[in-house]
Amino acid sequence: MTPCLHGACLHGVRVLDLTNVLAGPFCCHQLAHLGAEVIKVEVPGSGDLARQLGADAELNARRMGVSFLAQNAGKRSLTLNLKHAEGKALFRRLAATADVVVENFRPGVMERLGLGFETLKQDRPNLIYCAISGFGQEGPLRNLPAYDQIIQGMSGVMSITGDADTAPYRVGYPIADTIGGMTAAFAIAAALARRGTGAQEPCFIDVSMLEATLATMGWVVSNFLIAGREPEPLGNENFTASPSGTFRTGEGLLNIAANKQEQFEAVCRVLGRPELATDARFAARQDRLANRRALKAILEEALAARSAADWQQALNAEGVPAGRVLTVPEALSEPQVRDRGMVATFENAPGVGRDIRVVRSGVKINGAAPAVSAPPPRLGEHSRDILAELGLGAAEIDRLVEEQVL
Repeated sequence: MTPCLHGACLHGVRVLDLTNVLAGPFCCHQLAHLGAEVIKVEVPGSGDLARQLGADAELNARRMGVSFLAQNAGKRSLTLNLKHAEGKALFRRLAATADVVVENFRPGVMERLGLGFETLKQDRPNLIYCAISGFGQEGPLRNLPAYDQIIQGMSGVMSITGDADTAPYRVGYPIADTIGGMTAAFAIAAALARRGTGAQEPCFIDVSMLEATLATMGWVVSNFLIAGREPEPLGNENFTASPSGTFRTGEGLLNIAANKQEQFEAVCRVLGRPELATDARFAARQDRLANRRALKAILEEALAARSAADWQQALNAEGVPAGRVLTVPEALSEPQVRDRGMVATFENAPGVGRDIRVVRSGVKINGAAPAVSAPPPRLGEHSRDILAELGLGAAEIDRLVEEQVL
């Protein structure tokens, strides 16, 4: 691997992406933005199911759904029938050139195809193989199907989302899928880093979306494991501090996180209620937690005098973390997001017929946001090029197309 210039830390790494929908594609999306060459291996004719998902029905019909566009920029697409003997053989040849294989089939599917880890490492002895599944490769639930909402429910996430009247509630985006994909990308990067030390043994990475999601719930899980306190839904309130949560103002909602004593005292000063800092109900941290509803009512009465934007500025100026509650369009238009290169534009994207904008990886390396140069691929767009790189001639590729291997 070359030095990490302009964010291309994984330049020279080849990844085969056999994944569908979100967790796996999101993982490989991160790797592509870090410079890896990602080849998306898809089912001929249909491809990744995400190609048919999204808010634009016309793009879904073209197999270029918004859900696919969101996390497949920079990848090349190869269609390959892995149930066909020649398709299997071609995949093995391709895998022999790869550093990483990522799949999110149910456990055992790749073995039944004759393309599992034990087989592929024969051709590539230092292969990094990452299997992402709902529940992991072992255990009584290993063979069950799982989508994001299933994992949200079974992990306990839904049980603590919402408040006493609304929970259990689903988080508003596929958080378990996203966590699973990010966990996989992290593990793959670690395995690649180990290879950089000279280690050349193969590596099998087993990512359970259920366990990955639980791992991110460390605070609430540990409150139960260590302190014996079962987590409960608190809505927009922070269970560790008060005042810390969402507050009504004269115009709009405002999040305030006054987690330290000096921050609480600053809130009292800014809102013109300095006496609250010495009020016996609120003076100490535990007192504020016990009387958080009474404190919130008093603060919201004061906050009603001005807008959320005004209070955000005033509180931030005194060192109190505070921020307006924004819609997605409002968040994207914020200069803090807009001007840091978070959103990429691909002009007249092939298969789409117009400009598209998608988010990047949310990190900067050496001052630059990692980026890919190519838009999301059309289904099978690079099949001929990739097979030609493997040494196949045009006539042989034509035959494979006719025999529905491609």
